[in-house]
Amino acid sequence: MLLHDARQQITEACFHLADDGLVVGTAGNLSVREGDLVAITPSGLPYPDMRPDLVAVVDYVTGKQVDGALKPASELDLHLTALRATGQMSVVHTHSYAATAVASLEGVSALPAVHYYICMFGGSNVRVADYAIYGSPELAANVERALEGRTAALMSNHGSVVAGPDLAATYVLAQELEWVCELYLRTRAVGTPKILSDEQIAAVARKIRETGYGQHAPAPED
Repeated sequence: MLLHDARQQITEACFHLADDGLVVGTAGNLSVREGDLVAITPSGLPYPDMRPDLVAVVDYVTGKQVDGALKPASELDLHLTALRATGQMSVVHTHSYAATAVASLEGVSALPAVHYYICMFGGSNVRVADYAIYGSPELAANVERALEGRTAALMSNHGSVVAGPDLAATYVLAQELEWVCELYLRTRAVGTPKILSDEQIAAVARKIRETGYGQHAPAPED
């Protein structure tokens, strides 16, 4: 089976999407690139029914399906575009409540830097891509523009898309984007958010680059 590990990772992640509040029903989709191939969730399959052999595999360049019993997600073009635009290796597309709510606010063209976590997505804000019908080339093109210099975008009246180095990291980034969106909504509900400046966000990004952030548990001793 092609991309066995990637398809297994996608399957396991799918079992947590609804409980983590990132999707409802069969909405949203996940993808992982390995070389010239991309594993992506199938279209419209209930997540509890996911299996590795049901995860579709497509050619990275052409999008042509090369393995999998079911057709790939309707947002295949979105995933391939996000992978190419960001140079990352995984994409998580969600319909989470807070991200979708922010993307549905009149007059909000970007999620501002209400918290320094915004630097995790490549800049001082996360842009809102213009609306276009799901699964369309127009939507993919709108998201590509919103992703310029970024690794995440909100999608007007739709949801969010996040790209990262691997599925585990990208999944966490999607959760962190949802958290910042929720923080922004709560702050707006009680007052006027204080927004960090571009310089303040750049300083955080620089500190993370220079000192690193997070650790991995060492292997247990024998």
